[in-house]
Amino acid sequence: MIYEIVILAAIAAFLGLRLYSVLGQRSEQEEDPIRRSYGPREQNAPPPPVAGSPDAIPAARPTVTLRSVDNATSANETAIRAIAASDSRFDLLSFLEGAKAAYAMILEAFWNGDRETLRELTDDDVYASFAAAIDAREAAGETLDNRLIRIEDATVHSAELAGKDARIAVRFVADIAAVTRDKDGTVVAGSLDDAVESRDIWTFRRHVDAMDPNWVLDETDQD
Repeated sequence: MIYEIVILAAIAAFLGLRLYSVLGQRSEQEEDPIRRSYGPREQNAPPPPVAGSPDAIPAARPTVTLRSVDNATSANETAIRAIAASDSRFDLLSFLEGAKAAYAMILEAFWNGDRETLRELTDDDVYASFAAAIDAREAAGETLDNRLIRIEDATVHSAELAGKDARIAVRFVADIAAVTRDKDGTVVAGSLDDAVESRDIWTFRRHVDAMDPNWVLDETDQD
């Protein structure tokens, strides 16, 4: 009887060791699949809210200041406040971002001879000046192969509100690679390998009561 009990105990111990061994191996094998499953879940996760959507978390807005080098900074600040008071939709940061976009679009349109875009973004005098330069270039059989590499800076140079007409001049500092080709495509001036710093002062105008929120280029000058 004692002999049988010893045999049964040995068999139970053996089975217990086997069971522990199997469970231990299974647990170790399951660790990796669990870790690997994190990747697909992250890839299939919904994208973060798009800026401007109801679910988006508002980002902190940087502060826009009028630099002391602008001359008559106090007068500019007064004019900016007056424009904002006359037009509740006006925001200086948004204006400067729009001005940079307009700067790039107008330059591209001029380089490509796109009169339609220039007509939409500039007033009559500026458009006439751009159109005349395009006409002269086309008459000479020349084309421009220019590239706006980057806009280094865009700051308020001057601002004024005359009645309902708001005018803000922006100083742009940009790197531009410029190439002029003749009718055969041969480079006659410039190089795409060497960007040149360009400093321009462009004045944008808008009637503060106008339904159209867009500003038009009213004047161009070099700094």
